[in-house]
Amino acid sequence: MALSKDFEAFAIELFSGLGAVRVKRMFGGALAYVDDLGFALLDDEVIWIKVDETSDPVFAAEGMPRFTYPMKDGRIMDMAYRRLPDTAMDDASEAARWGRLGIEAAARKLAKPKKAKKAAKAKAG
Repeated sequence: MALSKDFEAFAIELFSGLGAVRVKRMFGGALAYVDDLGFALLDDEVIWIKVDETSDPVFAAEGMPRFTYPMKDGRIMDMAYRRLPDTAMDDASEAARWGRLGIEAAARKLAKPKKAKKAAKAKAG
């Protein structure tokens, strides 16, 4: 993962229509937040929007690839992010439309009960 300061500033400006955007750098890339909801992954000068079972088909219909990366053991890790369409890279209103889908996906994830954690605690207890 790599991310320049210029691209980070570009992404903040691009999504400014969503509200106060902040960026937290990690692992050479960064995560963009609005209201503490991580909605976009910034990596290698590419913007990836958070998706879930509701929003993923919208991105898939546009042919947007999922964010993947190779693991040390050769497996490919697939994360719940899809590439922002190129047409949105120079259109703030279109970027905001896609960004809202990421914010909504992040909010739904936070609202979901942690079934796996609850099951593990019940099993251990």
